[in-house]
Amino acid sequence: MSKSEGTIFRISGPVVTAVGMEAGMYDVVRVGHEGLMGEVIELHGDKAVIQVYEDTSGIRPGEPVLNTKETLSVALGPGLLTQIYDGIQRPLATLEEVMGVFITRGVDADAFDLDKKWTFEPTVKAGDAVVSGQCIGEVQETETIRHKIMIPPGKGGVVKSIESGDFNVVETVCMLDDGTEIQMMQKWPVRTPRPYQQKYAPDTPLVTGMRILDFLFPLAKGGAAGIPGPFGSGKTVTQQSLAKYSDAQIVVYIGCGERGNEMTEVLDEFPHLIDPNTGKPLMNRTVMIANTSNMPVAAREASVYTGITIAEYFRDMGYDVALMADSTSRWAEAMREISSRLEEMPGEEGYPAYLSSRIAEFYERAGRVQTLNGEDGSVTVIGAVSPPGGDISEPVSQGTLRIVKVFWGLDASLARQRHFPAINWLSSYSLYPQSLNQWFRDNIAQDFPEIRTQISGLLQEEAELQEIVQLVGSDALPTDQQLTLEVARMIREYFLQQNGFHDVDAFCDIKQQYAMAKAILTFQESAKNAMSAGAALDDVVNVPARTTLMRGRFEKGYLDEIDGMVEEMNKEIAAAIEEN
Repeated sequence: MSKSEGTIFRISGPVVTAVGMEAGMYDVVRVGHEGLMGEVIELHGDKAVIQVYEDTSGIRPGEPVLNTKETLSVALGPGLLTQIYDGIQRPLATLEEVMGVFITRGVDADAFDLDKKWTFEPTVKAGDAVVSGQCIGEVQETETIRHKIMIPPGKGGVVKSIESGDFNVVETVCMLDDGTEIQMMQKWPVRTPRPYQQKYAPDTPLVTGMRILDFLFPLAKGGAAGIPGPFGSGKTVTQQSLAKYSDAQIVVYIGCGERGNEMTEVLDEFPHLIDPNTGKPLMNRTVMIANTSNMPVAAREASVYTGITIAEYFRDMGYDVALMADSTSRWAEAMREISSRLEEMPGEEGYPAYLSSRIAEFYERAGRVQTLNGEDGSVTVIGAVSPPGGDISEPVSQGTLRIVKVFWGLDASLARQRHFPAINWLSSYSLYPQSLNQWFRDNIAQDFPEIRTQISGLLQEEAELQEIVQLVGSDALPTDQQLTLEVARMIREYFLQQNGFHDVDAFCDIKQQYAMAKAILTFQESAKNAMSAGAALDDVVNVPARTTLMRGRFEKGYLDEIDGMVEEMNKEIAAAIEEN
């Protein structure tokens, strides 16, 4: 028996111990007669502890284990977009052809169709010096995305020959003078971040089109955000809206341990979503990784790394990538299960002691960077967290909050009131506004940060007044405070509420958000002046133009008309003074 082959000594669920085999940490191995895929995660003398990415029922001690001497890697190249993979990058469509609707084990499937030909157009010529990460040619992968073929990291030299024409991903398209052959496909180990030249400060916002996010709690390109929320509070719909409308060029969606029916909905809906920017299917710029809660836990643990490595690959081409992980709690549960099988010392609530460092390791791979070829690209990570019972004091939520700079806290009580997105404006926060303020001043309006502060202040003031209202009723308040409550209600119903399924209201441009916020503050100012001149609160609040202003946001071309609506509202408020 060769040193690369051993035998199974012990089995505990997805954790298998092998003996008699030379192995290194994170080597990929084939376990049992069926050749199940696994990865070495612990070494004790001649014993190698392996986590197996497939179901291990029926496997017996004494069966062979073969070491491939490779680490868990993903294949990167043309053909990634529009694909739906499982946690270890097997295309689900191919698996279905082989095994039907239920995934059986021991089935290998290539990440790409290796026979498919792509038209390669070189951008360098023979005699050119190339460095690692440099683009040497392009492929039109989908209608909207040009896939750049890059020199793999760590390689470089002078181009000896380069071809143009139709090739599959494993054929050589370029030869370097040292004999290195470059194909369109490259492999990269998933647990190693891809290299870049430098990381930039986060000074450009990721525009999402959701008013509460862009205006009050903005996320920077290359930033990291957490969306904790209880069951039914709208995490998945929020992430789908972000995937559809945010100004990222590539979307990587990881369905990590979610319920099968919820994942089915996502898989059914995504292929039919139309990209509002291009009018073409959204899948043209999307890669999906589906690992439902009934799939093997070890593959769920790997799915997050598979997704972020694919995201970094597109970042290296100079694209802005948005990565959605739904949900990181299920990923942490997979870690907990494997950790208990390994008999490791448990930490808080049974999670492994290294939980926080793994969460940090994942979110730290986000960033806006200068790539190896000198272009700018970014990976923005948005992780949903599903705390049991909505209690965010549990370890996964706390580990996430320690590392992310944006917290969009979903609230079940808002969801029950049909206020969507159900993001609580009192508990949510963003640490990016200071670094993004200059962008808002330069691109939207000089007083944008001040307007944001005023809107936030009014919502804060309303929360304090509501405590008094619950004791004595709103009629007992002075009229100026009653007006504050009315303005805050306008912020909530007109500005913060947004219909994610409405053709017009689902996406709101930042310029329109600013105009709407200004309209609210104009109303407050006009109403104050009218009331100090003797107008009654009810007359001021119930002017018809205010209702027209609030309903107008569902109509196309609203931004062009909003100034006229505000002017009409001011006239009607002024008329209310004369009536009194």
